[in-house]
Amino acid sequence: MGIRMHRKRPGFTLVELLVVIAIIGVLVALLLPAVQAAREAARRTDCNNKLKQLAIAIHNHHDTTNSMPRSISPNTFGYDAAGRSWSWIAKVLPFMEQTALYDATTAGASTVYAFNAVESRIPGTTNQSCGEVIKALQCPSDNTWGQGWNTTRANHGGTRMGLTCYKGVCGSNWAWGSFTNTGPTGNNNGLDAGNGMFFRSDGGTTIPTSPETFAATTDGLSNTFMIGEDLPGLNQHCGWAAANYSTGTCSIPLNNGLVTGQPGFNSPGDWPNLYSFRSRHPNGAQFAKGDGSVSFISQTIDLTLYRALASKSGAEAVSAP
Repeated sequence: MGIRMHRKRPGFTLVELLVVIAIIGVLVALLLPAVQAAREAARRTDCNNKLKQLAIAIHNHHDTTNSMPRSISPNTFGYDAAGRSWSWIAKVLPFMEQTALYDATTAGASTVYAFNAVESRIPGTTNQSCGEVIKALQCPSDNTWGQGWNTTRANHGGTRMGLTCYKGVCGSNWAWGSFTNTGPTGNNNGLDAGNGMFFRSDGGTTIPTSPETFAATTDGLSNTFMIGEDLPGLNQHCGWAAANYSTGTCSIPLNNGLVTGQPGFNSPGDWPNLYSFRSRHPNGAQFAKGDGSVSFISQTIDLTLYRALASKSGAEAVSAP
């Protein structure tokens, strides 16, 4: 009877194993950026849709009331000089499938209530309505969002504030910080006399006595920024309920404050240099224009063009990207 010989199967040598590991590493290195880019593209599309829906809410408000939603609330003395007026975002809640939250606020009242008033609490709870988290206001690319609310907003310490990544464009005229600009009409009071589609409401005689309509945007709705992005974790002046947290200026360059050495970097309370727009999308941010269309704007956009697109009636000879 013959003896059967079993040949020993050779295994991987150490060199061969290292070669395989190296090949796998190269493949991962090649594929990872593509995967990350695909994920960011999906997040940017989601953000685009949220901006679009917010713009549609503004248009529905205009169709219903024949006016833009005002980022201010009148009281018996005129306007709330403490900046505690309800924002334009609060005014469009019924058009964002947030009617219950709107009803819990006093945004539709004829008088101004502080945000910690009983009248602005969620019924059956101790939660202040201004502290509610609204997912429709969250950019999926923003890693500064946190839990969606905090109590460290400037001028409202201790009050729970719901955050927003989307703010109305109050124009391009500005008198504070490192990026001042008088605007095409010679006015630099961008706080309560912004030359954009929205304005911040700190009171004053320059505030229009009647709500504005789309007709006031004589530069054309398709050529005028209406809503832009911000990062609430890097800017204390971001909150959906407060009038002076829901707007920003394009006098300040896009994405300012994200890099060491830029005015406002690592200083979330530096409102003169951060009352503006920025995002975590690579190299720019998205804006909804007055006609409801949404465009990605490069952070390298010429500052003169950027400012011109933010004014509603400056008669600048420009076209939106």
